[in-house]
Amino acid sequence: MTWEIAFVLFCISLMIGCLILEMERPEIIVFITVVIFLASGIISTGDAFKGFSNEGVLTIALFFIIAGGIQKSDLTNIFIHKMLNSHKSARKSLPKILIPISAMSAFLNNTPIVVTFTPIIRNWCEKNNISPSKFLIPLSYATILGGTITIIGTSTNLVVHGLLLDNNLPGFSFFQLGIVGIPITLLGILYITTIGFKLLPNHPVKNKDMMENSRKYFGELKVTEQFLFINQTIKDAKLRNLNGLYLIGIIRDQHMLTPVTSSTLIKAGDRLIFAGMISTIADLQNQKGLELVTESGSILEQIKNKKTKIVEAVVSQHSSLIHKKIRNTNFRGRYDAAVIAVHRKNERIESKIGDITLKPGDILLMITGDDFPKRDYSHDFYIVNSNNEFDILPSITRFKSWITLIILVSLIFFVSVGFLSMLKGAAVAVILLFFLKVITPKEAKDYIDFNVLLLIASSFGIGSALINSGTAEWIANGLLSIVNPLNGGIFVLIIIYLATNILTEIITNNAAAVMMFPIAMEVAVKTLVDPLALAVIVAIAASASFSTPIGYQTNMIVYSPGGYSFKDYLKVGIPLNLIVMTTTIIIVYFIWIL
Repeated sequence: MTWEIAFVLFCISLMIGCLILEMERPEIIVFITVVIFLASGIISTGDAFKGFSNEGVLTIALFFIIAGGIQKSDLTNIFIHKMLNSHKSARKSLPKILIPISAMSAFLNNTPIVVTFTPIIRNWCEKNNISPSKFLIPLSYATILGGTITIIGTSTNLVVHGLLLDNNLPGFSFFQLGIVGIPITLLGILYITTIGFKLLPNHPVKNKDMMENSRKYFGELKVTEQFLFINQTIKDAKLRNLNGLYLIGIIRDQHMLTPVTSSTLIKAGDRLIFAGMISTIADLQNQKGLELVTESGSILEQIKNKKTKIVEAVVSQHSSLIHKKIRNTNFRGRYDAAVIAVHRKNERIESKIGDITLKPGDILLMITGDDFPKRDYSHDFYIVNSNNEFDILPSITRFKSWITLIILVSLIFFVSVGFLSMLKGAAVAVILLFFLKVITPKEAKDYIDFNVLLLIASSFGIGSALINSGTAEWIANGLLSIVNPLNGGIFVLIIIYLATNILTEIITNNAAAVMMFPIAMEVAVKTLVDPLALAVIVAIAASASFSTPIGYQTNMIVYSPGGYSFKDYLKVGIPLNLIVMTTTIIIVYFIWIL
């Protein structure tokens, strides 16, 4: 082992450890690792940043915009809503939901699908007294499975496609992955709706959960004429930076004023709404002119009348909020919303709201202002429930919705018949969406998740370091020393699949694919196995993350809304992992190896 190999292995091990411990956002950790390799001379400048010009990465950026155009339509929402209302039995409804959702995921980004349908399914479950925990993990799994059917089903497929092109190998055709993807999707849905359904937890339905539990999140004080700071600011009254409490709003003349700034004036008759450690509100009650309101009727009435909205959201893995204290994020000014509680691993964090350091997967319970829907929060957290009933609120006309769908279908057709490359087809589709004013350039910029692109592009530098230092070859030789005594090509597939799948469960799927690809190509050279066979194995194994909530973003999104524990994913996900692995390896072996 040379010093370069030892250095690369040390840095990658350190990177994986930092990712597991969530010491910083994933894209920052991976990018810093690339910079270290660049500074040490392991990779050149071109190698470090070649991911930013990779065809697969550029295609992913364009598909973010196309997916944004589809999201503005109401067609898919109407369809799923009708499917849900056609049955009130969980067992009958589940397959009728999962099949179309997995089909949608073959052509659309699965994250917005899960974000869109999580609140719809939760509301339907509450109305029909069905446990959401029986539906939300299946929702996530169905989108993951469906994403393996086409080249555009998930960003991982496009990344591996781009890596094949970079290595002067033919990339995937549009439906080529479907040779594996369709069988594993059908078998996966069969498992989820039978054995998996029985293994899923059956948590009690919490009807009107946010309404009924509001009292434990809010404390309310009425300002009387005796208060010493009438017509003075919140800052003058020293109602900021309180011990364990957070002033989120003022009810005045039956209207909620939020967010509250330091310069907001206090009026007699105001009702001050606090969130946080409500048990400490007695300290404020001792001030002359502040009276404790024992029944939080004012805030509850605001919620019932929808003058004030309560929203639940899941913090994204790529959020700019993670590893920051809430008070350092300018949350209220940035989103026109105030956090009233934070839940982590299904437990409420009993601490002063402003002092809570956010982590991926945290559930934020927020009270929002009128401007909240207009703010750009899609990259930082995902809305999974609100106190509003489900309403179909498309932001484009029905005509434009159909036009958007026709553009997507045309893109699929022209790419699948080979008339256009994936990148050219996506570029043409985006131009048409601009020309027809389905989306604006500003909206397009908002739809692109630059954090994800940075992570993927930086991962290419990690792959270059593995190749340049000889680490990929060294690891490939180590894997082959295990496989060779078994004398079978199928064991090569098994070990590459397992290595990729284990890696994707503990870091991100795209990073796992980029790291394993050069190792798989070295193994292909040494064993004379078709490189495309191992590329398929890497693509499928990198996406097939079912056993942990951290391996795939959609698993994290449904984690808290479904009331799941970590062991629920292990119990339901491990059998599905085995089904997908076995099916994938058998198909790849008979199609590409024999």
